[in-house]
Amino acid sequence: MCLGIPGKVVRVLEGNGGMLALVDVLGAQRPINLGMLDDMDLAPGQWVLIHMGFALECIDEAKAESALTGLELMGQSRDTEAPA
Repeated sequence: MCLGIPGKVVRVLEGNGGMLALVDVLGAQRPINLGMLDDMDLAPGQWVLIHMGFALECIDEAKAESALTGLELMGQSRDTEAPA
């Protein structure tokens, strides 16, 4: 079992063959590898499920909200600032 963290795409990064996107995870923005997605054609505002720096699948906002709620139940508060 792996733990997927939802993140919102800020922008697809230039270069790298479109394989990287800047993704916001609870206020921290990080580059995420898109190479494992079937469709890497992402737009800002779309949600992805992330594991170990890779986007595993595109998800909708409802699924992202559900995952964030699950993380809160495990002790990760959305109110605290994420580490940089």
